[in-house]
Amino acid sequence: MLSDADRQKAADLLQEAERTRTPVVQLSTTWPDITIEDAYAIQNEVAARRMKAGARLIGHKIGLTSKAMQRSSMIDEPDYGHLFDDMMIADGAKVKHADYCVPRVELELAFVLAKPLKGPNVGLLDVLRATEYVVPSIEIIDARVQNPRKIYDTVSDNGAAAGIVIGGKPVGPMDVDLRWVGGIMYRNAEIEETGIAAGVLGHPALGIAWLANKLAPFDVTLEPGHIMLSGSFIRPVWAEKGDTLHADFGPLGDVAIQFV
Repeated sequence: MLSDADRQKAADLLQEAERTRTPVVQLSTTWPDITIEDAYAIQNEVAARRMKAGARLIGHKIGLTSKAMQRSSMIDEPDYGHLFDDMMIADGAKVKHADYCVPRVELELAFVLAKPLKGPNVGLLDVLRATEYVVPSIEIIDARVQNPRKIYDTVSDNGAAAGIVIGGKPVGPMDVDLRWVGGIMYRNAEIEETGIAAGVLGHPALGIAWLANKLAPFDVTLEPGHIMLSGSFIRPVWAEKGDTLHADFGPLGDVAIQFV
């Protein structure tokens, strides 16, 4: 377990990495005794600093929702991070590649809540009933920590959350069987990855249920209006300068972004 002073120093390093667009040495190397509790405490400290500086919390992301990704990270549950208003990017926008350290993108379904969710004992139907609509999204993930990263590094780094692009067609959470929503990720004209939303814990809403229950001991409520990124059902796709990343969700429409 790290001291409060070391947690503060780790938060300093992550903020400096984001400011300079230069990844720092792995926190798990600098502090070999770091725990998952330390990692979330560091994440929360950076989040608190961002909000003190004027950023507004607009939701959360859930990551590591597939068994394969959990095994590769040597954990047995997902992770999560905070989403802020300054991460929102318009569908089809051009963003500066230089604004990121090493950007990648994932496609996933975003749930927008109409009612509060608070654990414990939140289940699939609770999430669906609390959701106003579900919409296609691209998440930009960025590593403010050098490779190879351990789970402690990723969690401390806010789950690598860096940008949110929402587009396509909103649908009611019970109007379609969300398990069978599919996505194709193109880089320029080439297909890079494909997947279906059932790859997210069997149903994308289950990641949100997990988060509501995970945060219950800390008296945290998932608020109405918040955006919940339910987890990627493809592997991350690298984004190079000049690339257009285009996610095709079939009947739910498209969402895209270009790095310049």
